[in-house]
Amino acid sequence: MSATTLLGFDYGRRRIGVAVGETITGGARPLETLDCPSEGLPDWAGIERLLREWQPDAVVVGRPEHADGSANAVTRGAERFARQLRGRYDLTVHLVDERLSSREAETRLAERGHRPPPRGGDRALDMMAACVILETWLADNHSSP
Repeated sequence: MSATTLLGFDYGRRRIGVAVGETITGGARPLETLDCPSEGLPDWAGIERLLREWQPDAVVVGRPEHADGSANAVTRGAERFARQLRGRYDLTVHLVDERLSSREAETRLAERGHRPPPRGGDRALDMMAACVILETWLADNHSSP
């Protein structure tokens, strides 16, 4: 079985967390957080740089929802971002429910002694949420070797 590399994205209107993972291990690791040059506009140059560097076979984008599964204010932006990734780069794009990714990311970071910044904008949280999103998709779609 050959490894398939994937990038995971935690879309936000101000920042986008990015993680990398692969199907052989089913694991992922945080990469970086990209700032949006203006609200809702992704840093396409940064995304293109990561796509060139990692050459993923597919990407996974978190789809935020309310607890009942209905769309929230960021859902449409994340869906649009996924369509743009597909269209701009001819990539396979998977959407995954990310309802609990931020909470899980906070727990993982706290276990490592991470303290969020007092004014918000936690870049480590964005990257770790992308990691959780990607690991969720990997667990649901690929069995261990």
